Amino acid sequence: MAWLAAYQSLFTWLAIISALTFVISLLALPWLVARIPTDYFCHHKRQLVPLKPSHPVLRLIIVVTKNLFGWVLLVGGFIMLFIPGQGLLTIAMGLLLMDYPGKFNLERKLVAKPAILGGLNWLRTKAGAPALVLDEAG
Repeated sequence: MAWLAAYQSLFTWLAIISALTFVISLLALPWLVARIPTDYFCHHKRQLVPLKPSHPVLRLIIVVTKNLFGWVLLVGGFIMLFIPGQGLLTIAMGLLLMDYPGKFNLERKLVAKPAILGGLNWLRTKAGAPALVLDEAG
């Protein structure tokens, strides 16, 4: 019990961070999932985004913000594997947001799992978006 008392403030902060991550993911996931293009996982190569900002500083700010938010979702998803929350979906959304080598192949493998695809399509249905489509190689 002395051990718990010694780290009480740490546990309090972990609980607050966990609760905030849970609330943020509950609010952000449906919105983010609904914005994934229906055929996002049908291509064998990453499709270029046609409207990338042309100013390099603006592009850097967007990439850094997107990656930071992705890391928050990824860490929160791992935490939610052990506490109440939608851990796998949060991890998937964090991985979708971040930029890293091999991202597209990992995304396709994760979304090809029936549980993840079903969860993503359930969120899309709730948001009024059509279901995600996978190609036969999925």
